[in-house]
Order: sequence, then C-alpha cells, then structure tokens
Amino acid sequence: MRAAAIALAIFSAGVAFPLSSPGAQARTAPSEKLRIDKTRIDTALKAMIADGRAAGTSALIWQDGREVYFGTAGMADREAKRPMRRDTIAQIYSMTKPVTGVALMQLWEAGKFRLDDPLSKYLPEYADMRVYAGKDAAGQPRYVAAERPITVRDILRHTAGFVYGAGPTPAHDAYVAADPLALTIPLAEASKRLAGVPLLFQPGTQWEYSIAVDVQAALVEKLSGQRFADYVRTHIFEPLKMTDTAWRQPDAKLPRFAAMNVKKDGELVQQDAAAAQTLNFRDHALTPGGFGLASTLDDYQRFARMLLNEGELDGARILKLSTIKLMATDQLDPAIKERAWLPGKGAVGFGFDFAVRKSPPQTPEENRGAVGEFFWDGAASTLFWIDPANKLTAVFFVQTMPYDGTLHRDFRAAVYARDYEGSAGD
Repeated sequence: MRAAAIALAIFSAGVAFPLSSPGAQARTAPSEKLRIDKTRIDTALKAMIADGRAAGTSALIWQDGREVYFGTAGMADREAKRPMRRDTIAQIYSMTKPVTGVALMQLWEAGKFRLDDPLSKYLPEYADMRVYAGKDAAGQPRYVAAERPITVRDILRHTAGFVYGAGPTPAHDAYVAADPLALTIPLAEASKRLAGVPLLFQPGTQWEYSIAVDVQAALVEKLSGQRFADYVRTHIFEPLKMTDTAWRQPDAKLPRFAAMNVKKDGELVQQDAAAAQTLNFRDHALTPGGFGLASTLDDYQRFARMLLNEGELDGARILKLSTIKLMATDQLDPAIKERAWLPGKGAVGFGFDFAVRKSPPQTPEENRGAVGEFFWDGAASTLFWIDPANKLTAVFFVQTMPYDGTLHRDFRAAVYARDYEGSAGD
C-alpha cells in the first residue's frame, strides 16, 4: 500500500515543465540583464508561510557564475521548532528524474545504445507488448498488438504508453495489481512486472507522464553492469561533490530532514518524523529512477550549474554540451496532439526528462520564464530550472503535498517580475 501511495503522489505532482530549444538559446540574448531583487524574493517566500501554503521554504539562485540569492522562511520542522536552513535535506521526488536521464545519456555518449533502438534489445521483457483498445460490446477489455516497438527515445520523452498509478481503465487496474514500484523488489523485477501491464496507447502516439524513468534506471543497470545507485553515485554525485544527495541517507543526517506537510481541509498538517523519512531507502530493495532522492539546496544547485555550464563543473565533465542540448530540445513530434496536462504548464514541450519552454509566457497567469529554459519539479512542490538566456539556475525547496503549483508561480514571479515576457528575439 505504501508503495502505491508513493507512486500516486509522484504521478499527481511531478507536473511542471517549460520548453526550450537550444538553437533558440544560442540566438537569443536578454533585451536587458535580468537583475535579481532579493527583497522581492524574500517577501514571496515569507508570504507562502503566512498564507499557509508552506511550513518552510528556501531558495538558491546562481547567475553569471556566482551566487546571487539565498534565502529561507519558516520551519523545516514546526514541532521541533527547527527553521529551514541551507543544509536542510528535502525529499525531491520527481526531481530525481533528470538525474536518471543524465545517467542514461552518459551511457549513450559511451555508445552503449542508440536512441531509436527497440527497448527490448536490452530489456527483452518489452517485446510483444499489448495495447489497451477499449471494451467490446459485452463490456470486456480489448487488447491489440503494439504497432511498433517501444524505443529508448520513447522512455526518455514519456511516449512509450506506460501507465503510472491507479486510473479508469483495465490497464490501470493491471498496473495496480502488478505493483511495479513495490519497495521490496529490485529494479530488474520492477521492469519485468511493468512489462506485463498493457500499454495505454500505441508507442509514440501520445505524451503521458509515466513510470518510464524507472525503466531508464533499469536500463542503466543493464548497460553499465552496476547497481543503479552505485552508478549514479560514482558517475554523477561524487564528481560533482554532491555529498548530501542519496536514496539512502545515514542515520547521522536524518535530523536534518525537513518534515513533510500534507494539506487537509485547507490546513497543512505536519507528518510525524517516521513519515518524513519514508523515502529514505536504506531498508528497501528498490532504488527508483523516478523518485526517492533527498538532497540539499547546494547539492542540487551543483547539478543544475553543471547543466548550465555545458556539462562540466569545477573540472568534472559529466556530459557533452551537445548531449545537454539534445535533452533540452523539444522531442515531441507535432503529430503528438494528446499531451495529458502538459499544455497546462504553458508554452512548453518536452525533451529528455526535462520540460522545455518554446515560447514566452502567453498569458498573465502563466509561469514567468525565458525561451530556452528547461526544468522539472517534484511531488512535494520542489522546483528547479536552467535558464541559458539569462545564465541563471534556480532551486526552490518546500515540503508541501499535494503539489501546489501556485508556489512555483509566485517564486518565478519574484525571480523574473510578474510582467517578464522573456528575452529579445523570443
């Protein structure tokens, strides 16, 4: 049950993305330099506490190669009267996904696979997939053969057709019964369980946020010959000196965890200490690619800075610039019209494990941001983005569930100003 609840939380919340074309990034320069207003951001963070949307908030912004903002408001743990601090550890849920994508694309750079290879070439369980095709006259579910194989590209851009949690179709029922994200099983078993669940649609025809990033993690294990967590630690975290980011945190660090807060009847209710550490995977076999990391502002900002800095940070080369541009380019064919809730995120498309902003904000209500931006968020309302046009990275931490997109709207407005419409040439 706990694994199902975690999966549902992830499904319902990792919902925030803008689109970006690296080609546009190279051509576009801001009409005038974006200047960070510390007072405006401080005020926004405090307002989130005052109006009851968050118990504690923190943010860290780098621009032009230097830190330009750090601030906190409220409590990491209200019951213990422990304020949000720079070293507070937060559960980042789906902000795990871009880390997994970077790991897989390192193996692509090493020539371990091609993007349009059938997934079944490496994970044979995905051969001969079935697709849910509605119900017949007697009300029984119909299934048809997949018209083409799922490709590695599909699992990077959420077009494989996978289900992700409970839902209205027999395919969703099959997913719940299979329980592919059970915490007691390893990634290889999770992948095999998922492969037995019918797809929701023909591969490549729709965008649907999914368990595909956990399949990416299983593929990393298969191609590298290492346990997924070991691969990520040795190829990403250690080179970037991300010393506080992990699926499994040591006991000594648990007092630094921020408590989780769940909104019930309009009020934030703090979860007990055990619940706040539920996703500390020390005692579980599963190391998911789509969620589960806990991190600090400084650690995750190092990951973001690496992405902005053309794949390298402080002498550690993680990816090539060309690979980052590929990941941060909209990968959705114009023919893919069904995109679930993605259009609600504004003028965006989707790359490889990132949303990418393709146009300036189209309405006053849309999140502020610049063309070329790529980003993702997490179920507990955390957020980060990379803005090449303004040479800026931002990381925002909070522990509010369910996901509250108004926090992102207000934080972005404080960073950019509410009337920001992008850069010259957008």
